Amino acid sequence: MIYNLACPASPVHYQHDPVQTTKTSVHGAINMLGLAKRLGAKILQASTSEVYGDPAVHPQVEEYWGNVNPIGPRSCYDEGKRCAETLFFDYHRQHQLRIKVVRIFNTYGPRMHPNDGRVVSNFILQALRGDEITVFGDGSQTRSFCFVSDLIDGMQRMMQSADDITGPINLGNPEECTMRELAELIITLVGSPSKVVTRPLPTDDPRQRRPDISKANSLLGWSPSVPLREGLAKTIEYFDTLLASQTQAGVIGR
Repeated sequence: MIYNLACPASPVHYQHDPVQTTKTSVHGAINMLGLAKRLGAKILQASTSEVYGDPAVHPQVEEYWGNVNPIGPRSCYDEGKRCAETLFFDYHRQHQLRIKVVRIFNTYGPRMHPNDGRVVSNFILQALRGDEITVFGDGSQTRSFCFVSDLIDGMQRMMQSADDITGPINLGNPEECTMRELAELIITLVGSPSKVVTRPLPTDDPRQRRPDISKANSLLGWSPSVPLREGLAKTIEYFDTLLASQTQAGVIGR
């Protein structure tokens, strides 16, 4: 079994070298599919909710083809992952390769990198430091956050499913919240004096994002079990400990 998860997933990271991001998704998929074909291995592709772009269908079902800007600053990731899905299904049809494709929605949890650049880690670190919480746009755009252990459980269930279950299957938490609600919840959980400030919305930033997980539920018996408040508390605890140790070592926090 091969799990292909290779690709930077944060806009800050995947936009740093967009050509390499596309290569990672496309060339990387070709390399791993070739390996799976030679070994007769089953292979899972970690795709993404970004294939839906700025969706005109809500919540997003797997049959929705998406609304992606193919020439925008996010397209290196969006289109790279879409092309990888194409390659997986072509290998399946042409070479009878056993494939699994999951579309991952926003995931968070302990051991995220402090400079990950995604909204949960950004908000938590800003709150712990007492800095302003930076919300892009008016804060009304929504996301659905899945705790990492739930995601891993879903991926393992997908890999262990019957060969005729190829996907794509959405994996995410359908509990939807606005960015402002997320910021205020994190401020409350941290007990932070931080205030929310707004900045211009980045180009092609999706206005709403929530998975329809009917297929994951019916085909895999999967649904997330960790509520947002509980998952955030665990993530805050991790970052609080990390900040304390790094401050003591003189790495950050001065």
